[in-house]
Amino acid sequence: MTSIVKNLENEQATVAMGQIVAQGLTPPLTIFLTGDLGAGKTTLSRGIIQSLGHNGAVKSPTYTLVEPYEFNGFDVYHFDLYRVADPEELEFMGIRDYFNSTSICLVEWPEHGQGMLPAADIHLHLRYKDNQREIEINALSASGQAILTKLK
Repeated sequence: MTSIVKNLENEQATVAMGQIVAQGLTPPLTIFLTGDLGAGKTTLSRGIIQSLGHNGAVKSPTYTLVEPYEFNGFDVYHFDLYRVADPEELEFMGIRDYFNSTSICLVEWPEHGQGMLPAADIHLHLRYKDNQREIEINALSASGQAILTKLK
């Protein structure tokens, strides 16, 4: 597993990192985003989704579990599994249907869906570091490694 670590000094730097990550994304792709509450997972997702071409707001899917974004030739599904008490709940929403050959899936709190989610291609872990944030990006597949190579 290959990884890189970068400092994110503020919200704008987090959005900018999402824009940089987005440059290498092509479906099918599964991205796990982990970190404490408020660490910047949704902010990073906003940078990714807007950089891919979405012009509107990017809302946190905390209550809906998933927010879909349609693009020309592919879809992005932004999941927030924080409120999932039992991974079995995901089966009822048809979780497996979202992970297909034309989708990029961003999954916040993937540990809440353990056993129901496919393996991640790339893992973005955000953590607090003093008054800033730090992101660790880990490649977990050949697709993830290609993205990481572009980021270095």
